[in-house]
Amino acid sequence: MYRRVVLWRLKAVDQPQRESDAATIKTALESMRGKIPGMLAIQVGVNVSPIADASEVCMIVDYEDEAALAVYETHPVHEAVKPIVGPLRSERRVAEFYVS
Repeated sequence: MYRRVVLWRLKAVDQPQRESDAATIKTALESMRGKIPGMLAIQVGVNVSPIADASEVCMIVDYEDEAALAVYETHPVHEAVKPIVGPLRSERRVAEFYVS
């Protein structure tokens, strides 16, 4: 199994807007569940930590293998989510690794 973890920091400065944007992103990301071949599981969380350098949204996705991740990258369902998430984020960090 191949896992991808993505962390986003958001552009919005005021807390109510950041909370709204985080909820929008969470809904958009979760809409991919069960729609992309090889995507085994997706978890999306909105940060509750008060730490100043925390990211606002985290996504953890498990794929069958790296080939399934490649399918995901260009899948129309994923492509439809990008224009929702992209304008709301200021930073994106990614880590990928094998899970046994």
